[in-house]
Amino acid sequence: MNPRRILRSLGVVLALTWLLHSTAVTPPAAYADPCPDVQVLFARGTTEEPGLGATGQAFVDSLRTRLPERPLDVYAIDYPATNDWPTGIQGIRDATSHIEATAANCPETKMVLSGFSQGAAVMGFSTANAIPDGVEGVDIPRPMPPEVADHVAAVVLFGTPNERAMNFLGQPPLVIGPAYAPKTIQLCMPEDPVCSEGLNFSAHAPGAYNGIADEGASYAANRL
Repeated sequence: MNPRRILRSLGVVLALTWLLHSTAVTPPAAYADPCPDVQVLFARGTTEEPGLGATGQAFVDSLRTRLPERPLDVYAIDYPATNDWPTGIQGIRDATSHIEATAANCPETKMVLSGFSQGAAVMGFSTANAIPDGVEGVDIPRPMPPEVADHVAAVVLFGTPNERAMNFLGQPPLVIGPAYAPKTIQLCMPEDPVCSEGLNFSAHAPGAYNGIADEGASYAANRL
């Protein structure tokens, strides 16, 4: 083939390629923006399968019905959730890392921190402004910067282990950080021995809190 004809054909192909790229439709900003309007971070309870757990799912489902017009994302805290409670530090580390990253990368996103049982302790400790006395180790997560609290709309905790329960487990008592305390609600089923003085252990079983998940969702929605 004539070299000039080859060059001419190549030029036509390059021109068409440039034209297609230059006239491509730019996707809407909504699709280009990965940041949700609301993000729920939930830590499941002890021995529950990875994910949200029964209480977490009930809470998220109820919250969605209250915010039908607002994009809502859900993040399940990654941690063992076993009877080996010191491994809960992994959950605190995952939670604080995700919270800080969301605050930095999606400053308009409002977060809701929530958890059930051991997960409630994990999320509660994540808000602390100081490492509890007696807790040592290089792998202990540092408290989050104070300004991160501005990105958290609500903290909703279900069946939070009280001081008696934490003493029994050999863990320090839970103290919610002062920047988060005014926007925190802790819900406890009557007679639940983990968060009250009761002795009805069935009141703390997975799914037992589904009935009051609506109360937590209502509180979070009002804060949002």
